Amino acid sequence: MSKVKKNIEAPDAAFAEDSAESKDFENKYLRALADYQNLSKQHLKDKQDFAKYANEGLLMDLLPVYDHLKMSLPASPSLGGEHAVETDKWLEGVKHVLNQFKKVLSEAGVAEIATVGKKFDHNLMDAVASEETAEENQDELVAKELKAGYTLNGKVIIPARVAVYKFTK
Repeated sequence: MSKVKKNIEAPDAAFAEDSAESKDFENKYLRALADYQNLSKQHLKDKQDFAKYANEGLLMDLLPVYDHLKMSLPASPSLGGEHAVETDKWLEGVKHVLNQFKKVLSEAGVAEIATVGKKFDHNLMDAVASEETAEENQDELVAKELKAGYTLNGKVIIPARVAVYKFTK
């Protein structure tokens, strides 16, 4: 018996077979479409992350220069006599350069990690020293910052190095 004759004689069975095959193809299509959409979203996310952190290498080279510039201000010698005015102008110029540097870093997504007086957070800081304290409310607080830490768009790129208070009775 030919297939045409079969379909005429048993239309429900042929329709059910075609319908099941059609559903199978539809499911495969929907799965492939979902996979494609997920791949597109992941690709877009990867591109955004790349753009967000593309400057990390350059910033890792610049941040020590910025740190040294910051450290130079408190350590600057104050010259007496006729050179005092020149020194004040020089310090003022260095402060302007430092502010401009800070602004550029901020625009690039770099933020300095606030430490002193904050509770020690091992995700942001490295404790390299401890200081004893008799005050219980200071336990686990950062006593002083030994080296600044930085984040790039929320990701820690350089952890802060700190000294932490340790309560002793």
